[in-house]
This record gives sequence, C-alpha cells and structure tokens, in this order.
Amino acid sequence: MKNITSIIYILFSFLLIGCADAQQQNNTLEATAFSEKIKATPDAVVLDVRTPQEFAKGHLPSAINYDWNDKNFQSQVAALDKSKPLFVYCLSGGRSSKAAETLRSKGFKHVYELNGGIMKWRSAQLPEEKIIHQMLMN
Repeated sequence: MKNITSIIYILFSFLLIGCADAQQQNNTLEATAFSEKIKATPDAVVLDVRTPQEFAKGHLPSAINYDWNDKNFQSQVAALDKSKPLFVYCLSGGRSSKAAETLRSKGFKHVYELNGGIMKWRSAQLPEEKIIHQMLMN
C-alpha cells in the first residue's frame, strides 16, 4: 500500500510541475498574439525593459521604460499595481525573460512576455512609436 501511495504522490507531483510549465509557456506570446492580448486588456501595463536609448529609437505604443540593468529597476516596478496585467519585452527576449521571472517572484500575477522581443514585433510589422527629441522640434 505504501508503494502505491508513493507512486501516486510522484505522478501527482509530475502533473503539477507539468501544468506549471505549461502555464508559464502560455505567458510567452508571439508578436501578433502579444499585440492582440494587449488590445483585449484595457488596463494592461506595457513595460519595455531596454535602455532609454533603445526605447527612444522605437517602442510599443503606450509602453513605459524601466531599464532592467538600471539600479532603480526594483523600486520602479515596486510602484506598479501587481493586480494589473503586465506585458514585458526587450530587444530579443533575454532581459524581458529575466525581468518577467523577477516580477512573478515579486507577486505580479499576470505577466506576459513578447517572444523574440521587439525584433519579432518589427518583423511582424506591428506599430511602433518613437520619441522625437526637443531639438528636432525647434
């Protein structure tokens, strides 16, 4: 009887781990799905974790910029509402993956990642915004 209980416990553990992995994978979206999910989520926060210089050259519409490598990143994201869906991206997915992991560990419930970053967004020819410097305006 102990062996059967042990086997059931082990199988149940694998099932839970598999479901957690599947849920995590569902939160990494291809560019078009990422765009559609943002549109379908009225209170979404779009977070660009690249440098301010990268952000200025082009970013997703309505994105805010908190540089993953900046010493203030932790305090900046701490001010965000943890109950709101958070859409995270970077150039190719490396920084945003680390940022998303950190955000989830800090209690953010709905964190979505852009698979392949803004490079895939651009490949899909999705809309982008750019910061126009004041010098150009004068």
